[in-house]
Amino acid sequence: MAQTLLEYLDALDERDLIWPQPPDPEPLRAKPTLKPLSDVRAVTWSVYGTLLTIQDGELLHLHPEGVRNQVALEKTIEEFNMWFSMSRKPGQPWEYMLQQYRGVFDRMRMAGTKRKGDFPHVNSSVLWQTLVARLQQNEYTWDRATFGDEESYADKVACFFHASLQGTKAAPEAADTLLRLSQGGICIGILAETQPFTMAQLIKQLDLRTRLGSSDSLFSPGLLTESHRAGIRKPSPTLYALAVRRAQKAGLQPHQVLHVGHDLGHDLRLAREFGFCTALYVGDRNSCRVDAQQLKDPDLKPDRLITSLRQVVEIVGSF
Repeated sequence: MAQTLLEYLDALDERDLIWPQPPDPEPLRAKPTLKPLSDVRAVTWSVYGTLLTIQDGELLHLHPEGVRNQVALEKTIEEFNMWFSMSRKPGQPWEYMLQQYRGVFDRMRMAGTKRKGDFPHVNSSVLWQTLVARLQQNEYTWDRATFGDEESYADKVACFFHASLQGTKAAPEAADTLLRLSQGGICIGILAETQPFTMAQLIKQLDLRTRLGSSDSLFSPGLLTESHRAGIRKPSPTLYALAVRRAQKAGLQPHQVLHVGHDLGHDLRLAREFGFCTALYVGDRNSCRVDAQQLKDPDLKPDRLITSLRQVVEIVGSF
């Protein structure tokens, strides 16, 4: 049976590989507001920039520093033995792959959406599946017993590429906070920009399997609103409407859900408009997206402001 994404990440850990590393988070200077919200029964989270510290503050498909794209593509081409099935063009292999990658990426990010006001989501695995299909025209193959079919293989290629492009690690106290919330009877969900590998990456880096014995016992499946599954990204109103429907199906009203994120204008603003309580995380200057004027705007101001993830436990009264 082919490896799952978690098994693939475990296998990578057994090798002497060097990955980029994000800097340690540096909080903004701010006074937290921690008055308890008595009616909250669930907490949803952004992932990159909140639960996971990420280099550059957000997940990128292409980096503005060209050398970062070069290194990530060179490592990916070598890791998955792509060179022999690539067209022989002038220049380095990574340059040809970058041209192919950029062309697919540009088409995906310019794609239409079903509803006005929504923004298309670029699924990295679909992008790489397209590139792998082109390689297959030149007799490209892989070990299907280990890596699985086209979709499963593309998931792993995308995961490796992004790990080579940007470093990620668990945010300080993220795992402890999630565990304490769960132990206090609070449902835990995701309302986030995601890729097919995101949940595996999150479970792996938070070391949840070791601490729980089962990754499925922490996140509530009905409260997972993931952009790669919806096909739209923040700040698409339809993504938040979907989160509302998921909450209601789980027996929750929006005001009973606290959404925690680091982007006030493109995330928490929409969450608030759809009735969720909101908490702005300013514990990482690198990822936090907020300015002083936004915090003074009564239509944008979050319900709570936190400098540490553990403060969510105090806000929801889960001890």
